[in-house]
Amino acid sequence: MAQENAQTSWAAQETYFVPTGEDTYEPTQHAGGAWRDDELHISPVAALLVHRLQHWRAQHADPEKRLSRLSIDILGTLGRGEIALSTTMQRPGRTIELTETSAVIAGRHTLTARAWALSTGDTSDVAGTDLPALPGPEGLPERTMLDVWSGGFIRSVTVRDAEPPRPGRARAWVRGAHALIAGEEADPIARFLLPVDTANGIGVRRDPREWMFPNLDLTLHLFRQPAGEWTGLDTTVSFGPDGQGLTSSVLHDQDGPVGTVAQVLTVRPHPAAG
Repeated sequence: MAQENAQTSWAAQETYFVPTGEDTYEPTQHAGGAWRDDELHISPVAALLVHRLQHWRAQHADPEKRLSRLSIDILGTLGRGEIALSTTMQRPGRTIELTETSAVIAGRHTLTARAWALSTGDTSDVAGTDLPALPGPEGLPERTMLDVWSGGFIRSVTVRDAEPPRPGRARAWVRGAHALIAGEEADPIARFLLPVDTANGIGVRRDPREWMFPNLDLTLHLFRQPAGEWTGLDTTVSFGPDGQGLTSSVLHDQDGPVGTVAQVLTVRPHPAAG
């Protein structure tokens, strides 16, 4: 009965996840995957892991250290089911810390997220980057991803293009429509990262109804802390000649570039394409 009540509240709260315990969550229809109807999309699940990792760090680690690198390994299919999270300190330190959050989904160990956090200091005199900025999202044309992809998460995403996309290339702003977790304020970095895995879908090199290219990981590097609800993706998708691929993106908030994200791909013909 408790689960039925949680399910009933999903539509009213418009969230991606509903907490069912201290470290357990039930996904809503808005977290649905893009490749198959019985899967979850990695993007909101990754944001959930970062939210819990940051919350754990605030209680058990040095809250003054800043997240600098995040790597998420996808160990199997993200089935639709309850998500149980656990977080541990892998490497404590005075200037750096390594924290790990693992996810068991529908009873299966499915994801491992490892995050390096660094001590802060005043480096404003040498701050700078040569990465080009994206024009801001205001006034840019919107497009739907539903002509290429399906699933609950894709339906919840807004995309605004800084330039017309072409095969293997896109420069766009992306935002998820709903709250990450019912009744909780999302960690700012988790909120920023909510749509980041859509990088592999905003500038597809080949039609996903003919070719499959799911990512095996999500690896993020930051040189400053992002802020805001829009995530800018300056994305290039590359396919190699023997089944490997790579999606590489420069990440932006509305103040400019903040870092990079990469996704390694396994490229193969879609079985349904014959």
